Amino acid sequence: MAEHAGRRCCLGWDFSTQQVKVVAVDAELNVFYEDSVHFDRDLQEFGTQGGVHVHEDGLTVTSPVLMWVQALDIILEKMKASGFDFSQVLALSGAGQRFTGNQIAKLYQQNPEAYSHTERISLVSSFAASLFLGSHSPIDYSDGSGMNLLRIQDKVWSQACLGACAPHLEEKLGLPVPSCSVVGAISSYFVQRYGFPPGCKVVAFTGDNPASLAGMRLEEGDIAVSLGTSDTLFLWLQEPTPTLEGHIFCNPVDPQHYMALLCFKNGSLMREKIRDELASSSWSEFSKALQSTEIGNCGNLGFYFDVMEITPEIIGRHRFSAENHEVSAFPWDVEIRALIEGQFMAKKIHAEGLGYRVMPKTKILATGGASHNRDILQVLADVFGTPVYVIDTANSACVGSAYRAFHGLAAGTDVPFSEVVKLAPNPRLAAAPTPGASQVYEALLQRYAMLEQRILTQTRGPPE
Repeated sequence: MAEHAGRRCCLGWDFSTQQVKVVAVDAELNVFYEDSVHFDRDLQEFGTQGGVHVHEDGLTVTSPVLMWVQALDIILEKMKASGFDFSQVLALSGAGQRFTGNQIAKLYQQNPEAYSHTERISLVSSFAASLFLGSHSPIDYSDGSGMNLLRIQDKVWSQACLGACAPHLEEKLGLPVPSCSVVGAISSYFVQRYGFPPGCKVVAFTGDNPASLAGMRLEEGDIAVSLGTSDTLFLWLQEPTPTLEGHIFCNPVDPQHYMALLCFKNGSLMREKIRDELASSSWSEFSKALQSTEIGNCGNLGFYFDVMEITPEIIGRHRFSAENHEVSAFPWDVEIRALIEGQFMAKKIHAEGLGYRVMPKTKILATGGASHNRDILQVLADVFGTPVYVIDTANSACVGSAYRAFHGLAAGTDVPFSEVVKLAPNPRLAAAPTPGASQVYEALLQRYAMLEQRILTQTRGPPE
C-alpha cells in the first residue's frame, strides 16, 4: 500500500477493441501503476472473439456495451485491492475506438423506431467519460472530427452532413467541446465507493489515435511513423488540405491546429516477405543490402503491394529503371533498397498531399517493429531530410490520456501541452539525414509520384 500512497497523479484510460487499460502517472510524469482487463479472457460470459461479436451476415461487428461497464468495475476493484490511493487522483481522461456518421445513418435506416427513442448518441470515448461523470459527457473536437460530421475549421456540426445521416441528430449528439476541456467533477459514486476526492476532474475523453499523438508528445511539424503490420503516419498540421485520402482531425492538444492519419496496408508484412525471399529470412542480410547500395538506388524505383494498398489503391509489384522503363526484376540488394525507399517516398508524397511540410525543427518519431532496424530508419531520415528518433510508446493512448488530464488541469491558464509534458522521457536519436540525400530524393520523389499516377491510370483507367 505504501508504494501508491501520497503520489498525486492523473489516470489515463483506454477503452480499446479488446481490453480496457489504465495507467497512473505522477506529477513527474512517471508511470507508476498499470492494469488491464481483457474482454475475451476476463469476461468470457459475453462470448466475444477479439473483443467483438461478428453477426451472421459476416459484415456487422458490435461490442456489448455492458461489457465495458463491467470491465471498468473489475479494474477499479483490482486497483482498490492493490492498495491504490484514489484520494491522490487529481484528474482523469481516456480514449476510445473511432466511430463514423455512417453507423448512425445505418441505424436510422434499419431501425427508425429505436433511433426515435434515442435520447443521446455517444462515441465510445464520450460514453466512457459519462460513466465517470454520472451524466452525459460531450463529444470532444478531436474524436468528433473522426465521425465525418464536424466542420473542422469552425468546430461545429455540419448541418449538411447531419441531414444526410438522420433527423434531429444535432440534439442527440450535443455540442462538441475542446479536447482539453474539464467536462465536470467525478461522480459521487466513485467518491463513496473508491475514495476519489470530490474535486477530481474529468477531462474530455478523445479517440485512440488522437490520444496516441498526445502520448508520443508530437509537436508542431512533427511526424510519428508506426512501422507495424500496417504502417501508420501521424502528422501535426497547421493548414490541412483535406483529400479523399487519409483522415484529418482537430488536434487533441492544440485547438488551433490539426492532426492527420495516413494508413499504408503493405507495411511490415511486405518487408518481411521481401526479407524472406531475398535475404535468407535474415534482418542482418537485409540491412547489408541497404548499407551496400547507393542513396537513390541509381534511379531504380519500386512499388510493392502484395495486398490492395489503401494509399494509393494499387496492387502488385512494379519496378522501374532510371529511364522509367518497367522491368521484371532487380538484383536482390537493389530490390531491398527499392522497397524501403519506395515505402518512405510514398509516405512523404501523401503526407504533403494533406498539407504537411517539413519544418526546420521537424523530427520523426518512429515506433513499431521496424523501428529497431537502424538501417531502415536511416533511409527514413534521408527521404524526409529530418532526424529520426525512437520512443517507448507502450500504452501510448493510455499515457497520452493521463498527459491530457494534466493538460486539462492547466488549460485554464493557457499553458501549452509541450510545457505540461516537458518532464517526460526524451526520445532517443536513431538516425540523422545523410548530407546530400535531400537533393537526391528531391528528383526521385517527383518521379515516384509520376510513376504512381501512371500505375493508377493503367489499373483503373484515366480520370473522367
